[in-house]
Amino acid sequence: MGLATVALVLGLALATPLAAQGAVVAAQAQPPADPQSGFVPVKELPAQEKLPAAPLLIAAYAFVWAVLLFYVWTVWRRLMRVEREMRDLSARLTTRQGGRESVVE
Repeated sequence: MGLATVALVLGLALATPLAAQGAVVAAQAQPPADPQSGFVPVKELPAQEKLPAAPLLIAAYAFVWAVLLFYVWTVWRRLMRVEREMRDLSARLTTRQGGRESVVE
């Protein structure tokens, strides 16, 4: 399961810049338009001059959530391991001291 998560994070990390680069290359492939002499409302701009922000924003949020979930999962696994080691140590101390419980300072 750890390998699949790492592969997912790497895939997202590599796909996001490639998608952004594809949008930039597509925008640069169009010949430059005539210089404008005045204000042009955004609604009247051709499609190639608009920045496709939604896919980049979604990819960025997906990447951040994937990294955050991976971090929380690794912290949870380490916490479970420490708790298990503490239970084992407590059991060993109890059996070593002849069954009486004491606090070790």
